[in-house]
Amino acid sequence: MRVAFGGFPCVATHFTSSKIIRLTEDPAVMDRIKQSLKPHPAPSGFRSFNIESALFSAPSHDGTCASFAPLHYEPGYAYPLLVWLHGQGANERQLMRIMPEVSLRNYVAVAPRGCRLSATAVSERQGYGWQQSEDQIQRAEQRIFDGIEAARGKFHIARRRVFLAGFDSGGTMAFRVAMNHPSMFSGVLSLCGAFPSGRAPFGNLLEARRLPVFLAVGRDSREYPPEKVCANLRLFHSAGLLVTLRQYPCGHQISPGMLADMNRWVMEQVAPAQATDTQADPHWSQEKD
Repeated sequence: MRVAFGGFPCVATHFTSSKIIRLTEDPAVMDRIKQSLKPHPAPSGFRSFNIESALFSAPSHDGTCASFAPLHYEPGYAYPLLVWLHGQGANERQLMRIMPEVSLRNYVAVAPRGCRLSATAVSERQGYGWQQSEDQIQRAEQRIFDGIEAARGKFHIARRRVFLAGFDSGGTMAFRVAMNHPSMFSGVLSLCGAFPSGRAPFGNLLEARRLPVFLAVGRDSREYPPEKVCANLRLFHSAGLLVTLRQYPCGHQISPGMLADMNRWVMEQVAPAQATDTQADPHWSQEKD
């Protein structure tokens, strides 16, 4: 279906109503996780927060990457890998807050930490983020690929099922790295993160055209307003990219609807790959609505 977004025609634009999930520790969410858990063996070498019962692993004291193992992890099944880049001013532990809303069963996930920010870089906020300097792009790529290799060393990861996703500046960096290395990923997802400018983001355009793109935006966002979204859509159209755009009635925030749609979109990309495998895995499980 073709509809107009800000006067610009596009495909697969979807409007949905949902409450806003703020990126803070939510006791209700954590209670739901704990109540849903059943004892199951953790993968070898998996360090976890005890509150998440072997689901979320903390980075070591000198590490920069957190990990997530699905409920009832099956070593014989090759899982899709979700690489999550946190938002500006946050850190890798944001993974712990999004995965209950994405899926507790469908993926292995990793979240590298961004580079440390100064207060001047993000107004009054401090923490970690992803800036578009040459040095930070290189550091982001190194951390992303280190995280992928670490996940492959711990878990059974499916070939050609690695998805790069992020929120805010993490979404922008996800775009950057996926466009630089399109053959390394099965899809790229940006939640409220604009497409990067400068430093030739379309340097591998022919390969990038085969890479599915999911873009989720907040209707009332000031950081990524509809005018900028439309400019990005025109760029995508000119470049010939395969883009799914969805808009939500919120500001510059993550909503549960975004994360649920993110899960459904990734599963849509995984299904054709699964159908072409030698044998479909009998333990494949998807979240039910």
